[in-house]
Amino acid sequence: MPLILGANSSVSGGYNVDNSLRFNSGSDDYLNRTPASAGNRQIWTHSCWVKRTNLTDFPSLLSAGNDGTEYYFLDGNQLQFYYYTSSYVAEIQTTQLFRDVSAWYHIVLSVDTTQATSSNRIKIYVNGSQITTFNTSTYPPQNTNMDINNTTAHYIGRYGTGASGLRNGNYYLAETYLIDGQQLTPSSFGETDEDTGIWIPKAYTGTFGTNGFYLEFKDSSALGDDTSGNNNDFTVNNLTSVDQSTDTPTNNFCTLNFIQNGNGTTSTLTEGNLVAGTADNKGVAANFGVNRGKWFWEVRNAGSQTNQRFGISNRANEQDGDASPGQATASVRSYVALNAFKNYTASSDTSNMSFLGTDGTIFGFALDLDNGTLGRYVNGSLINTDSTLPSDNSTYFFPFTMVTFNNGNWNQAQFNFGSPMYSANSYTDGAGYGNFSYAVPSGYYALCTKNLADYG
Repeated sequence: MPLILGANSSVSGGYNVDNSLRFNSGSDDYLNRTPASAGNRQIWTHSCWVKRTNLTDFPSLLSAGNDGTEYYFLDGNQLQFYYYTSSYVAEIQTTQLFRDVSAWYHIVLSVDTTQATSSNRIKIYVNGSQITTFNTSTYPPQNTNMDINNTTAHYIGRYGTGASGLRNGNYYLAETYLIDGQQLTPSSFGETDEDTGIWIPKAYTGTFGTNGFYLEFKDSSALGDDTSGNNNDFTVNNLTSVDQSTDTPTNNFCTLNFIQNGNGTTSTLTEGNLVAGTADNKGVAANFGVNRGKWFWEVRNAGSQTNQRFGISNRANEQDGDASPGQATASVRSYVALNAFKNYTASSDTSNMSFLGTDGTIFGFALDLDNGTLGRYVNGSLINTDSTLPSDNSTYFFPFTMVTFNNGNWNQAQFNFGSPMYSANSYTDGAGYGNFSYAVPSGYYALCTKNLADYG
């Protein structure tokens, strides 16, 4: 069985979500739209699926105006909603924390300020369940008009325009709805899978209202397209076609693990936790571990240094990055470093290779845990196979990297588990998943939940 660090995201056999949008705070990625006319400012619902990638930022999921209405993840990892004028008219902050960077959350914010009972005016749901305990619960006065659905700028991925965009965040976003004029429950957008008991997406079949929208992120050349029929399209800022992802709540892809990395000093992770860099000799493993099956991924070397490692580790919280990059360790079992392929014993080195240190080199890894091997590829060619791995399904292995600083330059390890942050060549695995630069070896599969369910 696979090991996913955190809650397993759904595997849907029916309704499928094809795409998400990857936000990176360092690029000031966001969407914005200003409605031409006001809709219902008292009654509305926002629904979205979110996969967090960084727990030190506080990304904004939806906001309107420079001060007015916003909800977002706090840097303490709670979820908060507020409406602010000259003071907080409404402020709701959960006690529940959202710190899983391996899974997708379904979040619904449901508003009706005409309700007589104050606690019914703002409702927050996560994965189908209503949150009822809060650190702060200041509800708006009855019949309050908020900024959502007003003729003011609306933002996704950023809050307002102050300080070059406050609350930019790092996360994946999918299935994003605004329903103007209705206070809905999660059952309009999701359901419990009868086989797994997991909350999964379903198609919304209702109306949208004047300023309602549905963002599917299906068109990589027009990522802000509204496909509700309202044509309430968003303007795209600093997002490009490579930010369209196939990592979705119905097929969750592996990423690097933001929580467990670096032996006390983290390797900086960016671009949806697919890029590791800027932390000297610090290791980071992926958040999917496997102990059986055949799996494939790629790593693009960005930089010209030679003293770093790409490979596999048998530890989820890999911390051996402080070891010399040429030194094998008990947990870093098989890797590429110092222009050589290395196994966990120094005597297994294959040296005098010149490929590492070339900017743009793409390493492929074909991990076969049924036969205990790791095939190591360079730009599509099989160069070396490590045959020393266990094949008794007793050990979980995790994709791993250590990045370094040398001669005044940082290297980056750009991982491609099938939904890359760079332009690849559209090679898929035998199940039709992934976007790889080179052909996937026959019988090997991308590390995603649909494949894990079928082949893991």
